[in-house]
Amino acid sequence: MNNADNGYDNDGINGIEYIDDVAYDLLEEELRRAAAILDPVPAQLRQIAVEAFALHDLDARLAELTFDSVVDAIPVRGATDVPRMLTFHAGGVTVDVELTAQGLMGQVLPPQTAGIEVLSGPQAGSPLTTDDMGRFTYDEPPAGPFALRLRTGEGVLVTDWVTA
Repeated sequence: MNNADNGYDNDGINGIEYIDDVAYDLLEEELRRAAAILDPVPAQLRQIAVEAFALHDLDARLAELTFDSVVDAIPVRGATDVPRMLTFHAGGVTVDVELTAQGLMGQVLPPQTAGIEVLSGPQAGSPLTTDDMGRFTYDEPPAGPFALRLRTGEGVLVTDWVTA
C-alpha cells in the first residue's frame, strides 16, 4: 500500500501542502485577530485571568491540609457555632487556623515572623503579619474557597484551598 492509497501524498495530506513555520505563525496571528474582533474576551474575564496568574508562585511550597475538624474531629453533642479547626504542614512548618463567622485566626509553628495573605479570589486580601509568637488574625470571614500564602525567611508557602 502506498501513501496515495492512505490519503497522503508527497506534498501533504489529501493534496494540502504542509505549511512551513512562518506561514503557520502568520495564519495563527490572523486567526487570533479574527477571534478578537468576532468573539472578544470580556475585559472583566481577562482581568481575572491576569490576577489569577499573578497569584501563582512557581517557587512556593504547598502546605498540605492534615487536619480539618469538619472531617476529622468527633462532634460534641449540643455544641453550636463550633469554630472550624484546620492544620496545614509543609516541611518543618505547621499552620494552625481557627475559622469562625467573625474571621480567622491562626499560628505559624515554629513561631516566626511571616507575611500572610488570605487568598479568596482573584485578589489577595489585606496583608497580615504574625506577631512574635507566630499568631495572626483576619477580621473578615472568607467567603467560598480560600487559601493562605505565607512569606517567611525560608521562602513562600501556600496552603491547600479549602471551602469556608
